[in-house]
Amino acid sequence: MVCFISACEDDVLPKPKAMLRLEYPSGKEGVLETAHFSIKYNEMARLKSGIQYFLCFGYPLMRGSIFVNYKEVNGNLDKLLTDAQKLSYEHVLKADGIYEEPVENAPHNVYGMYYEVKGDAASQSQFYVTDSTKHFVNRFVVF
Repeated sequence: MVCFISACEDDVLPKPKAMLRLEYPSGKEGVLETAHFSIKYNEMARLKSGIQYFLCFGYPLMRGSIFVNYKEVNGNLDKLLTDAQKLSYEHVLKADGIYEEPVENAPHNVYGMYYEVKGDAASQSQFYVTDSTKHFVNRFVVF
């Protein structure tokens, strides 16, 4: 009789896949003006450091930071491009893949490259943009 009752149990089924639910308050856009450029940012960010050519926006709710670095182009564009590309590919040992996407804003003569880093790396996205004559901006995100 015991074998008969224990044999009537329901089959064990795997749990369905769940979606991660993250809710953040909607942000307001702020504008930070510097001597060389202006940048739009979410006002939830806290400006951690604001040295003349280096900015760090901290997002405490997401435990991440966005670093923005500005440099003037004075005949050193090749070195700036090489340094930015080298910074992006330092993650290649830990990353599963690095995907490149060209950035182009032809009406404003702004060109650059966006890097998305997949896998276990310190920075998930990086980019640089330049007008090739005066300005060079490099940005990377750390979460």
